[in-house]
Parts: sequence; structure tokens; C-alpha cells
Amino acid sequence: MKIRRILATAVAAAVTTPVVFLSAAPAFADTKPSPSATQKPAQSEDDKPPTLDELKAAVALAQKEYDDAVVALAGAKAAVDALEKADHLLKAAVTAAQKKAEEAAAAKTAADTALTEAEQTQKDLPADATPEQKQAAADAVEAAKGKAEEAATAKTAADTALSAASKDLADASVAASQALHRAEVAKEEASQNLDDAKEELAFYEDMEGACESDDAVRIDLSGPETITAGQPAVFSMRVTNTSDRALDLVDVYANASRLILPGEDIDEDTDFTKWSIPVEWSSADVLEWTQVSDEFESIEVGKLAKGAHYDVKLRLTAAADSPAGQGMAFAYAEYENNDGTCGMALDGAHAGFDILAKGDKPKPTPTPSPSTSTPAPAPSTGNTGNTNTTQQGGSSSTPVNNGTLAATGANDVLPQLGLAAAGAVALGAGAVFVARRRKAGTQA
Repeated sequence: MKIRRILATAVAAAVTTPVVFLSAAPAFADTKPSPSATQKPAQSEDDKPPTLDELKAAVALAQKEYDDAVVALAGAKAAVDALEKADHLLKAAVTAAQKKAEEAAAAKTAADTALTEAEQTQKDLPADATPEQKQAAADAVEAAKGKAEEAATAKTAADTALSAASKDLADASVAASQALHRAEVAKEEASQNLDDAKEELAFYEDMEGACESDDAVRIDLSGPETITAGQPAVFSMRVTNTSDRALDLVDVYANASRLILPGEDIDEDTDFTKWSIPVEWSSADVLEWTQVSDEFESIEVGKLAKGAHYDVKLRLTAAADSPAGQGMAFAYAEYENNDGTCGMALDGAHAGFDILAKGDKPKPTPTPSPSTSTPAPAPSTGNTGNTNTTQQGGSSSTPVNNGTLAATGANDVLPQLGLAAAGAVALGAGAVFVARRRKAGTQA
């Protein structure tokens, strides 16, 4: 699933911000993070999403650049075509030089023939030729030699002029062809930039008045601390309505990813699919495991009564050839009501785990150091089962909490965690701000 460029920075910043992940840091490290590390850094100008006016200005600029590129391309094509016309200055120069070269070649041939004939006449003089006849023949040979040399010099000059004119034409043709190629590439880039700018503007306008984050829905996620490549591992997730009213349509989005290993290069163009871990889900009223995919991108909780919760099982199966490392599961929720109100979960949930390569054995879990950080709130015990009042239901007495992570050192892991989270968001079918929301009215 493609994430629009205007949200890419915001999403990446959101998932890599220390305040988001420091709740998991005690599980990564034996030391408590310093108070300053828990403060959210100030958002830079580059991280701020563009305004409507900025997006409109970007479209106008992209349109101008595209129009200029179209004009430049037409000019480049005209320049190429002009070089093929007989009246083009360089083309005419080649034609004239060609004619002179041909004339010089013909003159040289004639001069050479005259010299040959003069030499033959001198050779054919009879034995009794008079001194005058012999002198005349010698003079004729010398004169013919002079004309032949002049003709040869003229031909060389004409050939040189033709070569220079031809080179000028060829160089101009190459330059014009290169300019045409650059103009074609520039037009394609300008066209793409214009399409992107229009898409960003349309997306912004479509998202105006979109739902904001609130704490109406809470997600708790837990699971095993270790999974083995190629073998399924089951995690527990509970979705709780913490608002003061029933929510008509609640959807949950879940995905998982292994963390980036040392030496794995990533950038803004990285394809995160190779780090993705497939996720399936089931519940008390959806018994079959369902793949989280583009076709079934969300876990539809449906209507959730005030104070009610809905329990879901998530089954993660890392690829059999996955290397040993670490991973994380993510979950995010949103809701929409028949009266038009809507919202997105203020905080998602995440659970970290170690990944064992196929055939590896789990290592003993070290005793964690004491931590004074505030533990994640336990799910409400006011309901012993799911009080979902629509087509979906179920119950679970399994305690749920935010998952723990193997102790590895927060300073080294958090940057990777953020990148993996960014990848998971990018892979998630509808995660965060780009989720496709269905109208609750159609489900009522």
C-alpha cells in the first residue's frame, strides 16, 4: 500500500519519536531512561505537514514547470527536425562543401590524367626528336605536375572543409538529440511531479475535517517473548471502549515486522516487505484465521457498547528463512458513529519479541532489573467477556497487557524500532492516517 509523500515524514516521525517507544525501553534495557529522554522533541519545520495554501502553491508551481517542460520539448523536437532540412545553415554548409569536394576530386583526376599523358608523350618521343621537341615535352610534364599538385592541394582542402562541415552537423545533431532526451525526461518528471502535487492537494482536501485522535478506544496487546521462524505464534489483543457512549463501528488495524539488522541499508525508497511478518486474526465469532491483507485490511469489531471490550487472537508467522533478531507487532484502532462523529486511537499498541532462526533454541530469559516506570494499565475487569452488541462477540478471561521486549539495550534498539515501525506503518493496510474508513451508517 502506498503512503502519500506528505504523510511519510509525519508517520515516520510519529513512530520514531522517543516518547512513543520509551514505554518499551525498560524491557529493552536494564537502565531507566533519563527524564530528558522522555520529552518529545520539538517538531522541525521540515516535519510539519504542508498547509492548504502551500499545497495549492505547489500545484501551481508544478503546473508551470510542466508547461515550461512541454514548450522546451517542442523546441527540442523542432531543433532536431530543423537539422534535417536542406536550408539549415549547417546542412547547407555540408552540401556546399560536398559539392566543392566533388569538384576538387574531379579536377585532381583531370590533372593526374594530363600529367600521365604528358609523361607518356615525353616517353614516346622518337629517337630523332629535335632538342626543341624534347624541351617542349619536358615543359609539358612540368606544367602538368604543377597542375596535379595544385589539384591535389585543392582536393585536400575541400575534403578538410567537408569533414569540418560534416562534423559540425553531426555534433549539432548529437547535441540536439541529447537535448531532446533531456527535455523528454524533464517533461516526464514534471508530469509526475504535477500528478503528485495534485494528488497531495486532493488528499488534503479529502482529509479536511478528518477524525482526530482521542482516547475513546484502547488497545492492549501481549504475546510470547520469543517466536521461531516458520512457526506460528499467537498474540492476544483486547479492544476496549473507554468512552462514555457506545461506538457504532470500530475497526482495528494490525501488522508486524522484524527489526532491521545491523548492515541492512534502508532509505526512503526501501521496500519494507522483506521485513514484514504476515498477520492472521480470529475471534470468538470469527473462528477461521483471516489474513490481514489489502482485501481484508481491518479487523472489524463492529459496534462496541460503553465499557465493553472485544478480544482478538493474532497469529504471526515469520518466514522460515528469517534470520535471528527481534520483531514487533503493532495495532491501531479507529471508530465512526452513525451521527458522523469519529476518532482514531490516541495510542496504538505494540508488543516486542525475539525471533529465533529455524532450528535455534530459546536462550534463558534474564531477570529484568527493577524499573520505576509506570506499568501499562490493565484491561477493565468490569466485563468478564465481550459485550459487543452487534454481529461480533466473544469473551476472554486471558489477561492482556502491553507486550514486553527482550533486554538488548534501548539506545541501540530504539532507532531500529522506529524504522521497523515506519515500515510496519507503510505496510499496514490502512494504518494510521491513510486508513480507508467505512461509513458506520451502512453497517447500522
